Amino acid sequence: MSDPTARNRLAEEASPYLRQHADNPVHWQPWDDDALAAARERDVPIFLSVGYSACHWCHVMEEESFEDEAVAEVLNEEFVPVKVDREERPDVDRVYQTVNHLVNGRGGWPLSVWLTPDGKPFYVGTYFPRDGRQGMPGFLEVCRNLANSWSDPDQRSDMEARAEQWTGAARDELESTGSDAPDVSDDGDAPTLADALPDADVLSDAVTAALRSADREYGGFGRQGPKFPQTGRLDLLMQAYARSGREEPLNVAVETLDAMAGGGLYDQVGGGFHRYCTDREWVVPHFEKMLYDNAELARVYLDAHRLVGRPTYARTAQETLAFMDRELSHPDGGFYGTLDADSGEGEGEFYVWTPDTVAEALEADGIDDEETVDLVCDRFGVESGGNFERGTTVLTRATPVDDLADEYDLSVDEVRERLMRARTALFDFREAERERPPRDEKVLAGWNGLAISAFAAGARTLDPALADRGERALSFVREHLWDGERLSRRYIEREGDAVGDGEVKGVGYLEDYAYLGRAALELYGVTGEVDHLAFALELARVVVDAFYDEADGTIYATPADGEELVVRPQEPTDASTPSSLGVATRLLLDLDVFTPDADFEAVAHDVLATHASAVTTSPLEHVTLALAAARAESGPFELTLACDDLPEEWWDTLASRYLPGVIVAPRPPTEDDLESWLDALDLSEAPPVWRGRDARDGAATAYACRDFTCSPPDHDLRAALEWAAGE
Repeated sequence: MSDPTARNRLAEEASPYLRQHADNPVHWQPWDDDALAAARERDVPIFLSVGYSACHWCHVMEEESFEDEAVAEVLNEEFVPVKVDREERPDVDRVYQTVNHLVNGRGGWPLSVWLTPDGKPFYVGTYFPRDGRQGMPGFLEVCRNLANSWSDPDQRSDMEARAEQWTGAARDELESTGSDAPDVSDDGDAPTLADALPDADVLSDAVTAALRSADREYGGFGRQGPKFPQTGRLDLLMQAYARSGREEPLNVAVETLDAMAGGGLYDQVGGGFHRYCTDREWVVPHFEKMLYDNAELARVYLDAHRLVGRPTYARTAQETLAFMDRELSHPDGGFYGTLDADSGEGEGEFYVWTPDTVAEALEADGIDDEETVDLVCDRFGVESGGNFERGTTVLTRATPVDDLADEYDLSVDEVRERLMRARTALFDFREAERERPPRDEKVLAGWNGLAISAFAAGARTLDPALADRGERALSFVREHLWDGERLSRRYIEREGDAVGDGEVKGVGYLEDYAYLGRAALELYGVTGEVDHLAFALELARVVVDAFYDEADGTIYATPADGEELVVRPQEPTDASTPSSLGVATRLLLDLDVFTPDADFEAVAHDVLATHASAVTTSPLEHVTLALAAARAESGPFELTLACDDLPEEWWDTLASRYLPGVIVAPRPPTEDDLESWLDALDLSEAPPVWRGRDARDGAATAYACRDFTCSPPDHDLRAALEWAAGE
């Protein structure tokens, strides 16, 4: 058999990130059995490089090192070089990113890891320059030194010992489940749910920690850059205000929302959010745009609008949904993954401006007016010298509209009208004249789930028609990534493929099932389509069957029959996306009201008991799990709506009410009509959430149930909600 490592094999891959490296002189291998077997046969280490197509520093390291012949010679002769797209293989990334955190106290991409032939890490870092500088070791020197050490028996023995130690540490970190479930007491009584769940004060402790970390001057969390969106913390703070009426959590949330939408994190011309900002003031972003960030942020701004009634939040969410639909859409309805940070001459080139380019863009639209140019520049902070590279400016909402009206002696309406037209001109100009950032056209099941949830929230808050866009995406995923029993991870069309005739690859991970299950449940809530609920239940059953380990009392991030890595990871903590373990746990709790015989609640309680100590000790790192624990303790908040179509005034009520955690459970108005739903769900009888809750007097009827007690049937949805709130 020929040696697969004798050539670069990435041209055979469909991932845009892997194909970006197909012409490197490095003999890159995908993570597969052939590459791993070659490392064992050659008895050489694996050099693992993990990144993604929109990653700026991944591009930099490629240009500096992976296109260099001297570097390639060392990698090819002394290692098996393996490239992994972290979006396709989050399990591989999770394992070795954890090692990097444990060893270096930080993470990020590109991730660079040197492994023994059996996959155990002995050296790890992120970006390395080709040659050492400013205290950073050079990549070429590191490779040569590690190759020399591997060939020395004594040093190799030390490296292998380190690899065992680091692998053990990663296993303790990722596989640890503790022993938090309470034992039966001495008198033989079974432990209570209260004994098993995280401490009742866990949410209060999380809020305290979030407030302590808040930057009250510039918004966000932490008092230096970089600044990342922290949607879980915003959820936590808004829910804390809704529960207690305490102003400080709301103030911190509002300050952060205002800072993100008003700064460089937000694309002030085209809508949508960049990945993060490099500075404390939220001015200069890393310009990649990720589907998951935009989905989660759109959802949070919609929640904030319903909580405080600010039209600016609704507009930010609406523009973000429009960006996703416009720039990340597959023709058949799925959502693509990312837009690159780089285009044209470098990072951010598509998005930045100078006074001259603003004037040029306005003139191209027929606006030959110096005052309007000055007005636009003042509004968005565009000035000579700029705030970014090469004298350019990242747009921010630098000057409030009211101040501009005073300064230019114009009405507020006139200022808004000029800015609206100018913004359109800037958008059209950059679309026509600038090189667009490349797009990674993978359709990932889990990330599509987050996007579908955002459109479901948009349907409830902005316009019911937005549910159609979510349904199209769900249909796409079901057609291409669901085989009736299991999910696959991703779909992509190579150049030359017909639309809809792409490649499917990879097993579905817990995040795929959890995010997509949550999305299907939420789509059912806004559309009343029982098929969406049925799909959510199917996904939940796979979570229990394939990911839940009863002996360990947890739900792993990878299926039991998936590829066996050196560590089987869990995802109890929130990162750039919500904890898949937390989302799955909450999903099981919510779906249990529809199928109480499926034991979903028992599995969720088992998971929460297992992780109770970790959640209680570090609640801010486990916000999604902490919120799931609070839901388990309080019981469900159910809103059963018995009708064929929601009355318009009910839509208005739902659009204006902040109802965190509510399970919206529409059903047909009569018991006879409900029979076809029970058949679709393979249920022998109506679950409690629907049982006896039919429409009364031939009119749409609402039932609001909280703390296991229900409101009287009511034709006035607002009155039912007021009953549930104790008003």
